[in-house]
Amino acid sequence: MIETPGFGMASVWAAHARFAPDRIAAICGDRSLTWGAFDRATNRVANTLLAMGVTHDEPVALVMTNSIEMLEVMCGVVKAGACMVPISGLLTPPQIATMMADSGAKTVFVSAGNRALVEAAELPGTVKRIAIGFTGDGWDAGDALLAAAPDSDPGVRSRPEDRFNIIYSSGTTGLPKGIVQSHGARTHFAWSNALELSMSRESVALVTTALYSNGTMFMVLPPLLLGATVVIMEQFSAAGALALIERHKVTHAFMVPTQCIVTLDDPALGKHDISSLQSLLSAGSSLRPDTREAVIARMTPHVYELYGFSEGFATMRKPSDAPARPGAVGRPVIGFDLRIVGGDDRECARGEVGEIVGHGLGVMAGYHNRPDLDEAILWRDPSGAAYLRSGDLGYVDEQGFLHIVDRKKDMILSGGFNIFPADLEAVIGEHPEVQDVTVIGIPHPKWGETPLALVIPRGAPDPDALLAWANARLARTQRLAGLELRTAFPRNALGKVLKRELRAPWWDKSQ
Repeated sequence: MIETPGFGMASVWAAHARFAPDRIAAICGDRSLTWGAFDRATNRVANTLLAMGVTHDEPVALVMTNSIEMLEVMCGVVKAGACMVPISGLLTPPQIATMMADSGAKTVFVSAGNRALVEAAELPGTVKRIAIGFTGDGWDAGDALLAAAPDSDPGVRSRPEDRFNIIYSSGTTGLPKGIVQSHGARTHFAWSNALELSMSRESVALVTTALYSNGTMFMVLPPLLLGATVVIMEQFSAAGALALIERHKVTHAFMVPTQCIVTLDDPALGKHDISSLQSLLSAGSSLRPDTREAVIARMTPHVYELYGFSEGFATMRKPSDAPARPGAVGRPVIGFDLRIVGGDDRECARGEVGEIVGHGLGVMAGYHNRPDLDEAILWRDPSGAAYLRSGDLGYVDEQGFLHIVDRKKDMILSGGFNIFPADLEAVIGEHPEVQDVTVIGIPHPKWGETPLALVIPRGAPDPDALLAWANARLARTQRLAGLELRTAFPRNALGKVLKRELRAPWWDKSQ
C-alpha cells in the first residue's frame, strides 16, 4: 500500500503556488497577493518560527487585525507544524492573559492596533512577542525577521490527527474552553463546505467578519483548499461590502444576521451590482423569516443558512430546500449525522422534541486541558458511537429538516457573537454591592439578542453606576444593554435560577 503521510492543506496550498503562481490568492484593500507570493510569505513565517525553536504541535497565538499579514501568519503557523491559537482583539487584557496561559502558547504575533491591549495583558517575560507593523522595546521585530527568513518549503508535514488550532469559545474570567481541531477535521471542514456552497477554483470569497472567528473560516479554508481567491475586509461596513462585491465580482460571502439587517437598511444597497453572488451564507444566529425574505428579494436569491457549533457539527439550509415550515435550519452537512435525544437519553421519534446531538468527520479532538468536559459533552448510541451534545432542543420533521425549539444552554447569540452569561455574572459578582446576579438574553431589533443583568443588591446601589462599572470590565462584545435590581429570583427545588421564567416577559412581548 502506498502512503502519502502529511499531505494536508499546507501541501495543497504549496501545489496551488507551484502550478498557478500568478493566480490571486488574497486581496485586502488595494493590495493583492498571488499564490506564488502567498506560498513564499507563509514559508517565511514557518521558517521564522522554526528558527526561533518552535516545536511540532506547539501552540502559537495571534492577536491581530484583519489583513493579508494575518492570513499569512495563520497559514504560516500551520506550515510550521505548530498549533494556531487565534485570540480576539475585543477581549480585555486579563482575558487575553488567561487564554495565553491556558493554551500554553509561548509565542504571540501582534498587529499594531492590538499592541496596547497585549502590553496591558502583562504576559510573562518568557513569552516571545512578535510585532507586525510596528517596533518597540520588549518586542521582536517581526517584519524584519520575516523579511530575512528563507522563503523555501520548511519541509514540515503534519498528520491528520495533529492539532491544527485551538479556538476559544468565549472570553472567560475562569478557565476558558479551548476547542481543539485537528488537521483532519479542518480538511473535512474545507472540502465539505466547498461542496455544500458550490465553490470552485474560480470562486471569490468575501471575508466580512474577524479572521480569529471560527465562523469566518467558511470564507477562508474552503477557497484556500480550492486555490480560489479570498477578499478580506479590514473592518465591516455594509457599503464597503457591497462595493467589494461589485469590484471583485465576489461569488461567495458570509454575513451574520446583524450584518444582513444593517446591509438591508443601508442606502448603498441597490447602487452596486452584486449579481455575481452565487452564495450568501448566514450563521451565528437564526435569520428571522422577514429578514430572510428581504435578503432574497433585495440582495440575492442564493441564501444559505447554517446551524452548528464550533465543537464540530452543522446543518445547512440551501436555496433549493423547500421545508414545510419556515423555521427549518436544514439537513446535516456532508460527513455529519444527527440524532434527537430525550431526557432518558434515548433517541426520539421523528417530530419529537429533544436535545440535538451530532457526530461526523469534522468533530473536535476535545477541549484543551479539560478532560472533564470531554466526557460530559458525549452521548453514545446503542452501538457505542459518540455524538456531541449541542445543548439545544429541536426536532427533525418528516422531510428530514432540523428545527430548533429552544436553547438548553443559556448562551446568548448577539450579532453573531456567543455570549456566555456565566462570564458576565463572574465579573458583576465582584462588585461589593452585588449579592447575587443572573444574566439573561432579551430581544434586540439589530443584534437579535442582547444581555441584561438582574441583580439582588447589598444596600441601595445606583443601577446606572453599577452598569457603567460592569461594562468597563467586560469585552465590547459582552457589554450589557441594561441592569435591573431585584429582590429575589425564581428558583427550582435545588436553588437553581429559572432563567426561562425571567426571559419570558421580554420574549412574549416580542412575538
